Amino acid sequence: MRWAAFPLAVVLGVTAGCRTLPPAGQTPQQLNHTMSYWLYLPDDYHRPPRQRWPLLLFLHGSGECGTHLTAVLKHGPPQLAHEGRKFPFLIVSPQCPSNQGWSVPELNRLLDHVMARYRVDKDRVYLTGLSMGGYGAWALAAANPQRFAALAPICGGGDPATASRLRNLPIWVFHGAKDKAVPVQKSIEMVDALKVVGAKVRLTFYPEAGHDSWTQTYNNPDFYDWLLRQRRK
Repeated sequence: MRWAAFPLAVVLGVTAGCRTLPPAGQTPQQLNHTMSYWLYLPDDYHRPPRQRWPLLLFLHGSGECGTHLTAVLKHGPPQLAHEGRKFPFLIVSPQCPSNQGWSVPELNRLLDHVMARYRVDKDRVYLTGLSMGGYGAWALAAANPQRFAALAPICGGGDPATASRLRNLPIWVFHGAKDKAVPVQKSIEMVDALKVVGAKVRLTFYPEAGHDSWTQTYNNPDFYDWLLRQRRK
């Protein structure tokens, strides 16, 4: 599957019952004045047949924390969507407040909200994140493995003691071999622990990459093809 670039849609609301839903494309959203996030809807989301869509939850790194939501557009899927890339799934890209880590309860509330409001295929919810977001992705998946169809942490780390909770979740881990911000050993420890419990895990090293192992990953069409092949069991 290849991803073509097109201009973003004009921002116009679409009415569904008594609710006005965002248009196709990427728009800023707010959850109960506690969390801001970007929401991407595919071009065909509002067109019949009114199917259910896969969803990708993206967690950014520490450099994008704060109150200016545009910072989240710096890397990863929200950056690509902002540049006009088209995706056949919803993308939810929240912003973490400054001086905090990702909160599992807050992320669960966000997912509950989005999945209740939009037509999401509950068996095709995917989780990814980079750096601090990689740590957050490991933690959220370990706390709620039943929510996700696949996990893709990039240059992050987790708790090897949680590996048994993740044994049934397809996982693809990415890390730069020359990463000085988050040692590659953090990913190796998780992968080794997962292999011990028989998990379905794969690891991709970028031999010449430093901390930025996400650009190659998120620009790779094979990554999205792999995600979309996964379904919750």
